[in-house]
Amino acid sequence: MSNPSFKPTLSLTDATMIVAGSMIGSGIFIVSADIVRNTGSAGWLILVWLLTGFMTLIAALSYGELSAMFPKAGGQYVYLKEAYNPLIAFLYGWSFFAVIQTGTIAAVGVAFSKFLDYLAPDYGNDDFLFSIGSLNVYVGQIVAICIIIFLTYVNSRGIKEGKIIQVIFTSAKILVLLGLIVCGFVFVKESYWSENWKTGFNAMQNLGTKNELEVLQPGEWIGIGGSALMGAIAAAMVGSIFSSDAWNNVTFIAGEIKNPKRNIGLSLFLGTLIVTIVYVSANLMYLNVMPLHELAFPTDDRVAVDAANRIFPAFGTSFIAILIMISTFGCNNGLILAGARVYYTMAQDGLFFKKAGTLNKNNVPQWALWAQCIVASILCLSGKYGDLLDMISFVVVIFYILTIWGIFILRKKRPETERPYKAFGYPFLPILYILMGFAFCILLVIYKPQYTWPGLIIVLIGIPIYFAAVANKKK
Repeated sequence: MSNPSFKPTLSLTDATMIVAGSMIGSGIFIVSADIVRNTGSAGWLILVWLLTGFMTLIAALSYGELSAMFPKAGGQYVYLKEAYNPLIAFLYGWSFFAVIQTGTIAAVGVAFSKFLDYLAPDYGNDDFLFSIGSLNVYVGQIVAICIIIFLTYVNSRGIKEGKIIQVIFTSAKILVLLGLIVCGFVFVKESYWSENWKTGFNAMQNLGTKNELEVLQPGEWIGIGGSALMGAIAAAMVGSIFSSDAWNNVTFIAGEIKNPKRNIGLSLFLGTLIVTIVYVSANLMYLNVMPLHELAFPTDDRVAVDAANRIFPAFGTSFIAILIMISTFGCNNGLILAGARVYYTMAQDGLFFKKAGTLNKNNVPQWALWAQCIVASILCLSGKYGDLLDMISFVVVIFYILTIWGIFILRKKRPETERPYKAFGYPFLPILYILMGFAFCILLVIYKPQYTWPGLIIVLIGIPIYFAAVANKKK
């Protein structure tokens, strides 16, 4: 009997569905409210999404070169190791396991339960269940954990099962989202398009306050420019970048993709392009169906719910609840499927739990899948995943910058290595991403430091863990 190994069974379509499906979770239905509160105009709302989409596309096109050079499991972890050293790669892998992937899985799982509450009251995140010491546990958290456990189980059965879920749910949410966008222009009774676009690019910021129930209320709108505008854009992009993240998940499963030297880069481009078009179109629809001040302050920031209720007054809330449940379910499947491959590769390098580096009889890293499940479930119970993801956005972009700079390092370090695909627009577009990424990070450091230093601390905690792992490896 042959030893278990990764089987290249995923087509270009499958890989593209993993890119798009992992990106589209709950963010596009929510974060536009925060962007409007920070920037205050129709023009800046769309420009923030376009800037995010442009950055994502450049990064995806740049990663195509790296994925063609190293078409094996682990993706970004492998690229950082090859371009820099094992420590830098480990710090990425550690952050990925501690917060980036597991925190995103937790956040997406809880988003599922939030909208399940619309259809099945008493299953939401405000429905108290019991306490463990000072920790309060809510029904919605248990629902999220059950979804994560179920999808982990499905993916432990083999890549085929995970692939089927991904293709079905991603196709469904893209088609339904596009249908909602079209309906928002065709069937809405009152259009606010002209009124909203009168704001143009005149940036405003809302000094909202919280009432005794901690609900954000509209405050005074003030005009902003210069450094205040730069800070507002950086704060606004935290949400849009989170909503557009996870596009690189397909690189983690390179060992299971047919013709990876071609299909990974192509799937990165197609998937990110599809999502960028959908995201910008959805925000144009929001501007058509809602006045800007209401777009800034929908109930619980649920922009899509308010928009759908204007399009379909009789069933808008239920429609969006079902759409978001489909979206988050498919999104978490892609995240769970891909993430475990990073821990597998780290274990193969002797930098993670040894059992994570083994495959089960279905040729998938079952132990790594369940380890990821446990951490994500703990984060669900803690309720701190949202704060952690805000803190880590800065670090995520730093790792993207390092990875893309790795293209320049590897061209000098390994000029003879085969490059079936070369980064589009090299060196201009990769440098442009690096500059845009640095600008975003510097603005966060200056204007929103609470989004920066906690994430850096999480990364730095990995340094002693790395040296402990190296020492243990030498024994």
